[in-house]
Amino acid sequence: MLRLGVNVDHVATVRQARRIDIPDPVEAALLAEKGGADGITIHLREDRRHIQERDVELLRERVRSKVNLEMAVTPEMVRLAGRFRPDDACFVPERREELTTEGGLDVIAHKDKIREAVKQLQNRGIRVNLFIDPERDQIEMSREVGAHGVELHTGCYCNALANQAEELEKVASAASLAQRLGLEVHGGHGLNCENVLPIARLPEMVELNIGHSIVARAIMVGMEQSVREMKALLTKARQGK
Repeated sequence: MLRLGVNVDHVATVRQARRIDIPDPVEAALLAEKGGADGITIHLREDRRHIQERDVELLRERVRSKVNLEMAVTPEMVRLAGRFRPDDACFVPERREELTTEGGLDVIAHKDKIREAVKQLQNRGIRVNLFIDPERDQIEMSREVGAHGVELHTGCYCNALANQAEELEKVASAASLAQRLGLEVHGGHGLNCENVLPIARLPEMVELNIGHSIVARAIMVGMEQSVREMKALLTKARQGK
C-alpha cells in the first residue's frame, strides 16, 4: 500500500494571515483523515509562520493516524520533537527567507550534527527520515547517519518542462538505491493530481507527503473530497492503471 500523508501547513498559513482561530489546521487534519489520509504532516518552522506549538500538541491528542513532524536540525527543534513525540520526524533544510522548502538537506555537509539529532530522537522512539535531493551521495550518507528512511525531493520533477522524464528517472534511481540500502522511501514536494501518477507508480515508494495542491483543491471542494481524489489516484497508480 502507498500511504498518503496530508500536509496541513497551508491551512495554518491562511489562519496566521489574520492571527485568529480559523481555519484550524487540526480540524482540517481530522477531515483529511475522514477522506482517507494515512497520516498528517506538519512543519513547525523556527519562525512559526504557520504551524504553532499548540497545533502540534492538539494533533497528537486528536489525530488517529500517524503524525509526521517536519523540522530543522536545531537543538530547539530536537527538544520540541522529544516533547511532542510524533510518530515520525523528518529533518528538512530551512531558510527564513524562503516561501517553502527549497531543495533537500545536505546530509554530507552536516553529517555529525544530523547523526546526533537522529540518535536523540530515535532514543525517544521516533522514526527519523531525511528530506533529500535524489542523489546517490546523499542517500548513502543518510544510511550512514542512521536514518530510518528518506523523503526524496520531487520538486525538480514536478517543475520540469522539457526534461521531466529525465528528472523522473533520477527519482526512480534514487528510490531503488535507497530501498537496496534498507531505507524506507517517501516522496514529496510539488506533487498534484496532474503529476503524481508516475511517482506513485514507483514500486519502492511507501509514502507520499502532499500539501499545497490538496489544500488548494480543498478550497473548492472541501478537504474530505480533495483527499479522496488524491487517494483514488494513488490507488489507481498501484493497480497499474
